[in-house]
Amino acid sequence: MTALGFLYPGHSAEDDYPRIEQLIGSDIRLTVVHTDMGEDAHSVDGLLEMGSAHRLEAGVEELRLSGAEAVVWACTSGSFVYGVQGAHEQVRGLARAAGLPASSTSFAFTHAARELGARRVAIGATYPDDVAALFAGFLKETGTEVAAVRGSGAVTAAEAAGWDYGEVLALAREADHPDADAILLPDTALHTASHLTALEKELAKPVLTANQVTVWEALRLTGRRVNAPALGTLFTREPIVQV
Repeated sequence: MTALGFLYPGHSAEDDYPRIEQLIGSDIRLTVVHTDMGEDAHSVDGLLEMGSAHRLEAGVEELRLSGAEAVVWACTSGSFVYGVQGAHEQVRGLARAAGLPASSTSFAFTHAARELGARRVAIGATYPDDVAALFAGFLKETGTEVAAVRGSGAVTAAEAAGWDYGEVLALAREADHPDADAILLPDTALHTASHLTALEKELAKPVLTANQVTVWEALRLTGRRVNAPALGTLFTREPIVQV
């Protein structure tokens, strides 16, 4: 049994996690602890507060008691908004507080893109354009080229959580670029766990989504490798990249 822990802001698409656990179909247990997100706003100030140390550390004890072997801050915007150096500091603080290996969804995207050999990516973000641009900058600084960025202007996680498959597919199509090796959908508030194979079939290339890469990152931290084709190309690749 491998126990993985996730700090998830508020309530939006957290039901992706039991769905992913089911699709993995192995001795993997996913525990989600909700953090207080403060204001639900895709704004720089709101996201900086959402990812603040005191909000993350408040959920750490519950994860420790769950027996988690690693912890991931399951929020893309609440990590990349700090920039690469700030996001590293955020993860180091989380690791110290938890006494466990730690990461965040932003770093999960960079590691997952590297695992797939995706040198250039297209970003389909639910966020406003200024926040989407910060994610593109984060990826570039961590070594992934960005061929295109599409922001959608959703101002809250609650709004993104209400999107159906058709809206998610439309975003991915609008974001796609001929030079992109993969398409990234970075919002953990977006329901995608049930749509990965359909998205990849429609777009004919790998699709990386926030909750998918977050779970993959936790597995990477514990050294586990699982083959779960229902979770997309990322979950059929071996070995897991070591960084």
